[in-house]
Amino acid sequence: MSMRLMQMLGFAGLIPFLGAALGVMFLDDLLLAVSQRTFLLYSTAILCFLGGTLWGESLPEPTVGDGAAILISNGIVLFAVLAMLTAQPLLAALLLMLGHLALLWYERQLPERASWYTRMRSWLTFVVVIAHLMFSVGLTFRASL
Repeated sequence: MSMRLMQMLGFAGLIPFLGAALGVMFLDDLLLAVSQRTFLLYSTAILCFLGGTLWGESLPEPTVGDGAAILISNGIVLFAVLAMLTAQPLLAALLLMLGHLALLWYERQLPERASWYTRMRSWLTFVVVIAHLMFSVGLTFRASL
């Protein structure tokens, strides 16, 4: 896959985060509920996808150091699902945000990462964290009304 395509897909993937976070901040009734569910499900899906990439990187020839990546991959998916099972949108969003940050931290520890990919993942995670904060502020503001 080309670097340009990966960058385009990565940045396009921010649109649902930002759109749903804005929806939680400014929409009402059914559209608010849809925005809230969309945000949390999308965040969970992306976190699981990113976790899965760790598994995929160890293929086709797993090496000795790949055990940790595979465990982290599975652990991040379980963490994301458990965040959703709290059934508390604010708590789920904050836990998912923590998951995105933790995964970025882990990825930055891995050797042999292309510098462009590390920069892209850092920027994408920064925007994802901002979107989670917007979502959380939107929920908190609505609860105080």
